[in-house]
Amino acid sequence: MDNSQTHSFKDRPNRTLIRLAVPVLFSLVAEPLVGLADTAFVARLPGSEPVAALGIGTVAFTSIFWAFTFLGIGTQTEVAQAVGGGDRERAVKVVSLASLLAALIGVILMGAMAFLPPIASLFGGVGAVNDLACEYMFFRLLGAPAVLVSLACFGGLRGVQDMRTPLFVAVAVNVVNVGLDWLLIFGSGSIPSMGVAGAAIASTVSQWLGAVWCLFAVHRRIGLTWRMKGAGFARLMQVGGDLFLRTGGVLVFLALCTRVANRGGPDQGAAYQAIRQFFIFSALFLDAFAITGQSLVGYFLGAGDRFQARRVARSVCLWSFGTGVALCLAMVTLEEGVAWLLVPPEAYAVFGPGWLVVSLMQPVGSLSFATDGIHWGTGDFRYLRNSMLVASVVAGACVLVVDSLRPDYVLVYIWLATALWTFIRAGFGMVRIWPGMGDAPLGK
Repeated sequence: MDNSQTHSFKDRPNRTLIRLAVPVLFSLVAEPLVGLADTAFVARLPGSEPVAALGIGTVAFTSIFWAFTFLGIGTQTEVAQAVGGGDRERAVKVVSLASLLAALIGVILMGAMAFLPPIASLFGGVGAVNDLACEYMFFRLLGAPAVLVSLACFGGLRGVQDMRTPLFVAVAVNVVNVGLDWLLIFGSGSIPSMGVAGAAIASTVSQWLGAVWCLFAVHRRIGLTWRMKGAGFARLMQVGGDLFLRTGGVLVFLALCTRVANRGGPDQGAAYQAIRQFFIFSALFLDAFAITGQSLVGYFLGAGDRFQARRVARSVCLWSFGTGVALCLAMVTLEEGVAWLLVPPEAYAVFGPGWLVVSLMQPVGSLSFATDGIHWGTGDFRYLRNSMLVASVVAGACVLVVDSLRPDYVLVYIWLATALWTFIRAGFGMVRIWPGMGDAPLGK
């Protein structure tokens, strides 16, 4: 049976794409607010040590969990293809396996509590800052299973194109976290002030509540089972390996850029950080189309309807490119305002040229995100891994050349290398679809 015949995308492609992408966008924007809320409250504590400790704990925590993004991405693709093919039983098994695996990995990660002091030291924690960072990470690690289970459940829900539940969960987690932050960080009545530890406990409690909600939603929307034979454990692990290497390429390249920018002096470093924050924020808009495209492409391929899957690819690329153009124009217009808000006055001179480069690269960057989502939907993870590694090696070599030559306006050259990195990724992504380089899943 061709399940794609009843899908709304067939008759209303643009409306369907936007209807699914908007909740994804807001859920992506909501997720980083947990860390922002923690920072805002902890900044009210006396001294600079609490904020420094929070920064170390947050970076360490985020770095650890980047390695397990396959629990969400891989689950979303497998569930979407199973549902598209009418194999509801396999979708139940896949999301059940991913959720169980997420819980087990989370429990194992809790064992990192024994190594917190050296981890904090690795990120620059010394003395009181190290102690507070360890305290923060201890309580955050108690929520590790909840974070990973939510990640797997989000993938399952988005695989069946339920984009609203992840949004509701993300908003609820933020609301609970903000309320608990104020109560636990500063104390009230019989509840003592817990400082940085209170921020971690607030996040952990809210994430556990979110995980319970996610599991309930998955059970109601898809189903859960202990009978997981045939769920594709080996396939999920293969996806995990490919995404681990791909993520490693991203982290190494971005870390290299940050290092070279900071070696250019405090002005270059400050301007780079300001631009990088906006660069990451703009990615949220483009990821919304990528995640939506992943679900739709997976669904139609599962249904055996390659024609509709290619229509999805075209629509996602067009909408992403249009969004990239809009971001470009907005960034050019907002340059002075962003500089005033985020950049020290002495760094204005180096900020402007670098900001212009990043603004102009948004349209091309939009296609790199769009094609990532499309190829996630096809399950073409090895191709994405290889293209990312090629882009990171080539662009990373350019950054090293910049570091050795130390030209004026180092920041411009770093972002030009980043533009090359983006162009290579977008190029590989596009030619895999049109005309269909190699054994392309969407090739004619």
